[in-house]
Amino acid sequence: MIRGIHHVAVHVHDLERMMRFYREAFGFEVVGEPFGWQESEFIDRIVDVPGSAARGAMLRAGTCYLELFQYSVPAPTVTRALRPYDKGYTHFCLDVTDIEHEFERLKGLGMSFSQPGPIDVGHVKSIYGRDPEGNLVELQQTAPHCDFRLDLLRQ
Repeated sequence: MIRGIHHVAVHVHDLERMMRFYREAFGFEVVGEPFGWQESEFIDRIVDVPGSAARGAMLRAGTCYLELFQYSVPAPTVTRALRPYDKGYTHFCLDVTDIEHEFERLKGLGMSFSQPGPIDVGHVKSIYGRDPEGNLVELQQTAPHCDFRLDLLRQ
């Protein structure tokens, strides 16, 4: 039985900078100590990357976990940020309660957005932005009449 997604992992170029950004921008807290490995056959088997070396950190905001990695071996072959239509996981979405406020606040913390503001789709307001390293982050505010979590809380 699947209970839900535990975490999303993002490869970053500057671990400290991105940990600081996600703490300041979204209120993530570091869970435990940042970690790292090199020359570990055990970890190489887990991540399925022979001869790997990396540093990382697990962050948490509410029930959302975000794992940041900075690999040093092997060096990344793709250094540009993924686009929404590229193959693979391209973004994660954070549910917010006041998207207009978060949009302005996050611009001030270094996120960039190509749209002038969130787009109202009816059941949600949504906007895609990029963190300081270009990774896509979607912000979404669900309309109250469509938010199943509110219905669960009322029961």
